[in-house]
Amino acid sequence: MYKWVIGAVLYVALVIGGFTVYEKVTADDKQAVALAKQDSHESHGAQENHGHDTDLHKGGNSEVNTFVQANENEIKIYVKDKAGNPVHDLEVNHEKILHFIVVDEHLQKYYHLHPEQTGKGQFTIKSTLPEGFYKAFIDMKPKNLAYQVTPVPFIVGHPSVSDQNIGMKVDKTLTQQIDGETVTLKMSSFAINQPVTLTFDLDRTNLTTYLGAMGHVVIVDEGAQQYLHVHPAQQEEPVFETQFVKPGIYKIWAEFKQDGKVRAFPFVVEIKGEK
Repeated sequence: MYKWVIGAVLYVALVIGGFTVYEKVTADDKQAVALAKQDSHESHGAQENHGHDTDLHKGGNSEVNTFVQANENEIKIYVKDKAGNPVHDLEVNHEKILHFIVVDEHLQKYYHLHPEQTGKGQFTIKSTLPEGFYKAFIDMKPKNLAYQVTPVPFIVGHPSVSDQNIGMKVDKTLTQQIDGETVTLKMSSFAINQPVTLTFDLDRTNLTTYLGAMGHVVIVDEGAQQYLHVHPAQQEEPVFETQFVKPGIYKIWAEFKQDGKVRAFPFVVEIKGEK
């Protein structure tokens, strides 16, 4: 995880440096500066997937850039096109126009948040994150623009840099219990380039829809580079279908709303390469 943290530090340093230079050049126009600051960051594109979601990869032909500014009090998300214009025409996807998925450097903390739109191409949410290094996956669907989800690193507070590499251990059994609720994951395959069905065994007597579906599944690889947001194959069943294209260790968060409370059940699996 050391490289992961160093990358986040360099990213933020690049952004701050870019902001400083731009302010010196355009100090007479504060509004222009406020907007242009967001364009000096290291760009990250994204693409929204629906239904039978598949892996999302870095790069591609994304026409949208995203950036995150965070402090101990609030988090701001900026969405712009390649020309630096705010992107504000977004489609509603599972009852929200933007899903803000956040993981920490060790993939131990997971947050599924929904910031409020506070301006054209700008979203804000009150920060509840402890100080640390994070990556955000800004999940949305811009109208008439290609978009691809990629990780956006950001820092909250002034965390110390640790060189401890805390790798993820693959779960021996795919059963998790939170608040007395037990969920068991069954996967049809652990191989790449094959359709994979994720079936969850849980108490359905108290299961209700969450964001328009009987659950949501978010999957991130060990390096927090590959991202999947998978929706149920059928709206009334907690069964999901996806596909992995790269071998490695992945963490799965399965979100279910039971008794009015949303819980994210974590699972760590290893996906094997082709024989």
